Amino acid sequence: MPTYAYRCRECTETFELVRPMAESGAPAPCPGGHADTVKLLTTVALTGSSTAPAPVPSGGGGCCGGGCCSS
Repeated sequence: MPTYAYRCRECTETFELVRPMAESGAPAPCPGGHADTVKLLTTVALTGSSTAPAPVPSGGGGCCGGGCCSS
């Protein structure tokens, strides 16, 4: 289940709850017992797990490998 971050508008405490996605917008009382909370927008960093090597840059320019752009 995903973790959602919330902030209490009364005590400014930030807290997290693990809950189903279907309940992400449901009211979330803060640990201090206050009901006026707001869900925070959080970001997730995704990293690739590919073991393929990075592509090697090839020489040349944008047109025909750079041969037509010589001075």
